[in-house]
Amino acid sequence: MTHAQPAPAGCFQVGSRRWFLRAGAAGLGALAAPAARATPAKRPTSVILFWLSGGLSHLDSWDPKPDAPAEVRGPFASIPTCVPGVRICEHLPLQASIMDRLTLVRSVDCKASDHTPITFQAGNPLARRTNDGNDGGGYPSMGAVAAKFRGPNDPALPAFVGLADSWRADVWGAGALGAAYEPVQGTDLAGRVALPRGVTVPHLRDRDDLRRRLAAAGRDLDAPAAGRLDGEARRALDMIVSGKAQRAFRVEEESARLRDAYGRDSLGEKALLARRLVEAGTTFALVSGAWGYFDHHGDDVRWGGIVKGLRPLLPRIDRVIHTLVTDLEARGLLDTTLVLMLGEFGRAPVINANAGRDHWTNCMSLLMAGGGLRCGQTIGATDAKGYAIRDGRVGPADLAATVFRHLGIDPDAHWTDPQGRPISVVAENGRPIPGLF
Repeated sequence: MTHAQPAPAGCFQVGSRRWFLRAGAAGLGALAAPAARATPAKRPTSVILFWLSGGLSHLDSWDPKPDAPAEVRGPFASIPTCVPGVRICEHLPLQASIMDRLTLVRSVDCKASDHTPITFQAGNPLARRTNDGNDGGGYPSMGAVAAKFRGPNDPALPAFVGLADSWRADVWGAGALGAAYEPVQGTDLAGRVALPRGVTVPHLRDRDDLRRRLAAAGRDLDAPAAGRLDGEARRALDMIVSGKAQRAFRVEEESARLRDAYGRDSLGEKALLARRLVEAGTTFALVSGAWGYFDHHGDDVRWGGIVKGLRPLLPRIDRVIHTLVTDLEARGLLDTTLVLMLGEFGRAPVINANAGRDHWTNCMSLLMAGGGLRCGQTIGATDAKGYAIRDGRVGPADLAATVFRHLGIDPDAHWTDPQGRPISVVAENGRPIPGLF
């Protein structure tokens, strides 16, 4: 997944062929659907997935064990929420206040997951890190499946956008599904959807001139590549001329109060941009604050332990979920936007000698909101020490089935791998998480 960097303003001449090539080929191929893509469902549904890179401790966030021994319970107390009987970490008071609009899944099986985004962003236990040059086994991410089978809610916006600083580490792409369904790198997109200096809309609308320029450029390309470029450039042109994508990136148009509420940090600013993108017409937005920042092994490593490392982050995820949910609700978008927050696995039940918790693949928790789901509940449970799933197991494929049901994607839909074999978008008989719909 390589993406060209936006060029400095003014480096292209008016109407230059080089600019059209860059707009059409440098990452903009995924901005619009090929003609064969299925028509989106009538309801403009979307997904915002927060990726907690590194693996959030379930015991110190959404699945506290207040009656467990101190080495299991950890340093934080638990507090009641507005849903009777549901308690969460003391450092998540804003989430506690809107628990009636949230759902916690405390029984997520992450045994197939590794220290990468592959398995859970794909929603597929068969998609794993292999370190042999074939990571993910070719299986696409849920966002890429959405881009292929759902498309954008507005053709002037990309279907799948990633908002992450560490692209390879925190964003899983299309795999063998194809380059047309790769996520668009949001940090690059902002610089590509504006007209270069000196290029006017009337000039761009001269399709005959555009075709002539692309035909000339095609002499340097093989015929299939030239054909793809022609279609991609036309879609890129439509996006640029409409101005909708460009407007979506104008976060500065939001009030200072709302921007403060989201948070002026990396996570908060990306969350606000994700909301603007789905409001404008993007179907799937993925947000990651920083690479590995929930990997709290202890005070001897970069991200620190539970107190020194996790404690400062909990108010950020508390604030961003509260603000996003209430913001979507105020705009009438909460029922059509599914919000997810999760990482790759949980953390060990016992605090280690370095005041942290190590990786734990037995179980983890995830948070859900919106999407017209039945909220105000917990689904599944772990044992008294958060060691293993007690009931209500939810696997990666169940997450995918839930997301695709929300987006109106047929769970029996298939894509074709490079060997010509049909591959189901939902692996291993995954089913929507019971109790949500």
